[in-house]
Amino acid sequence: MASPSAIISPNAITRRFDALRAASRRALVCYVTAGHPDLARSRETLSAVEEAGADVIEIGVPFSDPIADGPVIQKSSHQALANGMTYEGALELIESAGLKSPVVLFSYLNPVLAAGPDALTRASAAGVSGILITDLPVGADPVREQWLGSSDLAFIRLVAPTTPTERMSEIARHGSGFVYLISRLGVTGVQESVASSLPESILRLRSTTTLPICVGFGIATADQARAVGRLADGVVVGSALVSAAEEGVEAVFKLVRSLREGLDG
Repeated sequence: MASPSAIISPNAITRRFDALRAASRRALVCYVTAGHPDLARSRETLSAVEEAGADVIEIGVPFSDPIADGPVIQKSSHQALANGMTYEGALELIESAGLKSPVVLFSYLNPVLAAGPDALTRASAAGVSGILITDLPVGADPVREQWLGSSDLAFIRLVAPTTPTERMSEIARHGSGFVYLISRLGVTGVQESVASSLPESILRLRSTTTLPICVGFGIATADQARAVGRLADGVVVGSALVSAAEEGVEAVFKLVRSLREGLDG
């Protein structure tokens, strides 16, 4: 399997991380479920997230069986599906939002496959810069991995904290844009503290790749973002933002701004 990083020219995600590195700043990656709480508020949420200081925005394609997600994101996914959100609807949302921040499409494999052979081309045309597939481990399906890795989109790969170092190297070698390091085992969701094993996981992953490392799963506060930002190149915030979106756009803006200040502080 060819390494996507060897065949994809630098895209918006790579340029954003290059700029952050030059400024000695850490990336704030924010997750939003497309179509949640409803289409209008979903678009407003995206604008608020960007205005408050997100560097990269992950937009989740709702799926009927989101097994890697905790109850908060599962609920948002089911709500978005009930609102009629689809893969195509997510692309339309992204295009209409007119975001300046790089966008990563966050999806399970089935919705992307169901969207057809030109799904990635349409995503790129809509303004997407990267794609992350939650249920496609490296080596599980080389043909589809090649399809994903050879498109114009950066192919973001997931690494678990229990992954052996040699396997970390293989995963990173077949990805591009950045590596998403899961901070702990289990599903997504807010946690009170950062896993004690995280520094060692980051060091091991850092020894295998030059790609930026972003840490997600459980980060919800400015203090947590600051602590992880001292070790990694960025933090990913999902469940806390989805919960804030239930409250309203003002709550989203306030949370993202506090996270931004925590990282920059």
